Amino acid sequence: MDEAQLIKGIQQGDRKSFKLLVETYQRMVVNTCLGIVHSQEDAEDLAQDVFVEIFRTAENFRGDAKLSTWLYRIATNRSLNHIRNNKRKRFFQSIEETFTGGRNRTSEISENRADQPDQNITDQQRSDLLHRAIDRLPEKQRIAFTLNKYEELSYQQIAEVMEISLASVETLIHRAKKNLQEQLLDCYKKKCV
Repeated sequence: MDEAQLIKGIQQGDRKSFKLLVETYQRMVVNTCLGIVHSQEDAEDLAQDVFVEIFRTAENFRGDAKLSTWLYRIATNRSLNHIRNNKRKRFFQSIEETFTGGRNRTSEISENRADQPDQNITDQQRSDLLHRAIDRLPEKQRIAFTLNKYEELSYQQIAEVMEISLASVETLIHRAKKNLQEQLLDCYKKKCV
């Protein structure tokens, strides 16, 4: 079944077409979300939301871009909205903790942290450091960088997903790499890890 038939089937409410869409693109959507939100559980929840949105809004697909481009765009937007909502939620939680004296604060401790060798801890710390650095990038740089490095999309595909020019994608990725290098070099000098 080609893309046009698949979309037509989904637009007509055909469950087999929708099931094929999910089976074909689920890994791609989850990985896209994961590259932005850095949580497997959240990425899987967001992917489910993406497919529900596709099912509800399939009639809006005009066929101007590839189906995968449309999916990347929705997954990226859902992930960014999730991050924004979490930032707002954390902000209000911190205000609440300020007024309650921190009584609601919970600590997150890895259950098996004591069982891990030092190298695994260092690798995890480096990974966390990289994710935090990526999260500090300006939004468009973060999206372009994530789609390129985590999803291995070409610059042309990223331009389609983000609805910007190819030159803009090149600039965003160049700036993202430069910003990451500066952040990580600064941390290296301060011996963060």
